[in-house]
Amino acid sequence: MNKKYIEEFREDLKEFKEVTEKFYNKEVSIPEYKSFSGGFGSYAQRGGERSMLRLRMTAGDLDKNKLKFLVEGIKKYDVEKAHFTTCQSVQLHNLTKDAVCGLIEEALDYGIITRGGGGDFPRNIMCSPLSGVEQGEYFDVMPYAKEAGDYLLSLIKKVKLPRKLKVCFSNSKENRPHATFRDMGFVAKENKKFDVYIAGGLGNKPKFGVLAAEDVEPDKVLYCIKTMVDIFTKYGNYKQRAASRTRFLQDTLGAEELVKIYKETLEKNIKSGGLDIELSKDDTAERLDAKAAKSKAGEYADNKKVISQKQSGLYAVEYHPVGGTPDITFFETLYNVIKDMEEVSVRLLPEEGIYIINLSADEVEKILDITADYKGTEFEKSTACIGADVCQVGIGRSQILLNACMDAVKKENFADGVLPAIHISGCPSSCSAHQTATIGLRGGKKPTPEGPKYSFTMYENGCALQGEERFGDEIATIIEDNIPDFFVALGKEISAEKMTYKEFRNAHPDRIKELAQQF
Repeated sequence: MNKKYIEEFREDLKEFKEVTEKFYNKEVSIPEYKSFSGGFGSYAQRGGERSMLRLRMTAGDLDKNKLKFLVEGIKKYDVEKAHFTTCQSVQLHNLTKDAVCGLIEEALDYGIITRGGGGDFPRNIMCSPLSGVEQGEYFDVMPYAKEAGDYLLSLIKKVKLPRKLKVCFSNSKENRPHATFRDMGFVAKENKKFDVYIAGGLGNKPKFGVLAAEDVEPDKVLYCIKTMVDIFTKYGNYKQRAASRTRFLQDTLGAEELVKIYKETLEKNIKSGGLDIELSKDDTAERLDAKAAKSKAGEYADNKKVISQKQSGLYAVEYHPVGGTPDITFFETLYNVIKDMEEVSVRLLPEEGIYIINLSADEVEKILDITADYKGTEFEKSTACIGADVCQVGIGRSQILLNACMDAVKKENFADGVLPAIHISGCPSSCSAHQTATIGLRGGKKPTPEGPKYSFTMYENGCALQGEERFGDEIATIIEDNIPDFFVALGKEISAEKMTYKEFRNAHPDRIKELAQQF
């Protein structure tokens, strides 16, 4: 990361501290503070008595140095709660005034920037979490994601966007970071080039992205981003906040005209020059090959948590704490285990978990020991936003619901695959990507004879895979307390037929909807 950004953003913190002091002294209202603090990656939590802080982790790369900061910061400020987000960031919650002001500044010493983590700014760059080590990937896209992250940081003080801009990089058709339906997505191809998708997004009036450029050379990535910013600032809606995301350009300009403008603007920007990426020499691949050559192969074919890397003899271990919210002591435990392991690092998943990568077989065993609470089943990979008990704009209590579902399902001991990973969002913003989930839930309230009750609208049969993208169908609205019972009933029905969820859905395409409507 360019050090000049760190010093530039450090200068801004004087104002952040002053306004935060006024907010905690009740001199600034919650709405006023939100419009200010979001640009620093911090928001007041529901009730206005505590704060959250969102730490940018460019491309989901949580290296040992950054992990050390988390360990030290958690101890120093008695942090009670941390959350892995679906945008590959780390959020710290329930922070006092002194904690949020201290952490936001001390993070800079470890190369962690929070500036632009919220508000109308370029957000954290996302990337396929195993890029560089994944078998079958088209090529390693992470170096370009990191260059893009630095470039977008350089725009924070130069360009006023209509609203936030989310950019991501995908290394395969798994489409883990949802590159084909973000504001901007770079999709790797077998020919070592990128296809570029723009103006997609979930939430209110969701849209899949449009293919705006094909076979882009990786060193031209920054021209593509500049072009998207140029178009967004020229044609974006600065007056109506609800219509100020790039996906609405498909409505105002039309998809065909949008692509035409994008291609013309991109051509001009490339001719102007000055943004070619020149990657510095990196010997990571050689170091990993050297470690792999010294490592003995392990026997992990039956372990769903262990992934063989493309460096033969090295492995990644997957860990999903429930709802992306690990026990706060986990960070210190993990750091102490990996701090002396050669080349080992941590990658954040878009599904609220982590990979610990570049492990030898001996090191795998140590990681399995400290992640034993996660068994590696599909249902355990479920995601949930932080929820309305914390988030100011939330409606549904997402984390509470997911924990209740996990507890209910765990008692049944269903076979893996009987239930899919579910995605729970507390409001229409779709922070958990419920709209493209196999089963998704969106928080709200439902009228009942006893008055309004917390409820969730259920979506079914969405898909995020590249080339198979589709939004799920809305099938039912269920009172929160009844949802765990629905998943137990569904699991029992599928188990009785000795099928997986996918097999059951193919055999009985209407049954999930019928069952959901009974609840």
